[in-house]
Amino acid sequence: MPFTRAKSTASKTSKLSAAATENQEEASHVKRSSSPPHGAPKKRTAFIDITNAHKVQISLPGRKKGITKTTVGKKSSSTLVQSKNQANLKKSSSVSSEESTAENERINVEEDKRKEELQREEPTPAEELLDALPPVVKEVPAHLRRQHIPEEFDIDSENFENSEGFYLCPEYAKDVFDYLKKREEKFVLSNYMHKQPNLSPEMRAILIDWLVEVQENFELCHETLYMAVKMTDHYLSETPIQRQMLQLVGSTTMLIASKFEERCPPAVEDFLYICDDAYKREELIDMEASILQALSFDINIPIPYRFLRRYARCVSAKMDTLTLARFYCEMSLMEMDFVSERGSLLASACLLMALVTKDLGGWSPILQFHSGYQASDLMPCVRKLHSMLLAPPDDKLKTIRNKYSHKVFFEVASLPLVDIDVLEKVLASP
Repeated sequence: MPFTRAKSTASKTSKLSAAATENQEEASHVKRSSSPPHGAPKKRTAFIDITNAHKVQISLPGRKKGITKTTVGKKSSSTLVQSKNQANLKKSSSVSSEESTAENERINVEEDKRKEELQREEPTPAEELLDALPPVVKEVPAHLRRQHIPEEFDIDSENFENSEGFYLCPEYAKDVFDYLKKREEKFVLSNYMHKQPNLSPEMRAILIDWLVEVQENFELCHETLYMAVKMTDHYLSETPIQRQMLQLVGSTTMLIASKFEERCPPAVEDFLYICDDAYKREELIDMEASILQALSFDINIPIPYRFLRRYARCVSAKMDTLTLARFYCEMSLMEMDFVSERGSLLASACLLMALVTKDLGGWSPILQFHSGYQASDLMPCVRKLHSMLLAPPDDKLKTIRNKYSHKVFFEVASLPLVDIDVLEKVLASP
């Protein structure tokens, strides 16, 4: 907001009077609207008056600094009334006297400030004593110290040199997976089917088989599929539902997982379409809110797929070996017996079976270091995986086997299953 400053010439009293009159008008109208000049941007009322013109302090001849425009306007107006009949010469000399007084006061204030600054720069005896003391070395708490990784177990230092190492976070990759492993304790589940009188393990298996098909058709990440299955299990363990709502739960968890994992998640209409328009948009959105509330909006659930990729890097497993372990892991999603297994343990068991099938050795010390599991810890889960794969396939649940029978996935589903005696021998070895 433009405002007029009074000139500092003491002889031009008439102009001083005009400025005082203008200041008096502005005091009665502190903030007044005015149309902006041509080409100027409009004011942003959300930030009030960005010029803050009504708060600006100005200096007038014969006045001390710090006097606001409103105060100047009132004093100038009263002076004009009282000195109306006085001679201009007398008034001019009075103004000059006030100017010299104000200048002297300003000089004294500046000298006092300089003295105070010099006193601050000189250290006091107490400050000199503190400076002479040696610096205190604070010990880092044990839970904040970086874990020492032996050189033979270090799989992240090589990522400092390549261009993609920045995204792999080699500085604290081990800490991240240790945190995820601890976080698994919060999401431990048990067999919840007794809480679902209208559902059965077979219905759940059909739902998972359909979700795998959805993941393929939408070309979603594998993390999205695993996250959707985990959220489905956690929601069903808390909320009993009707049979006809099971597909709505699965499609909604896939939508939530897509928002969490994908760069470009499918729209709500896409999930309604794959359900053959059996549900309305409002029903899917209400189900989304219900699932998030049941999970307390904590959907960052550790999934076995992340651990599997990490542990495969420990032994520099090739893509065909990793894909075979993924096949075992994805097959376990349909079985109710694996709902209670921790993701890190399930990933370790799947990788061990893939390594033995490819004749690449057993559970090495580097895998024990990064996973925290010994071969004996994996024995129960490995036996369950072998029994699942040994059972005859269900003709109604063929999506995963067909998926991993493709050349893109190295046709790992057609590989012969390793003998249980060979697995037992590897697990029993120290």
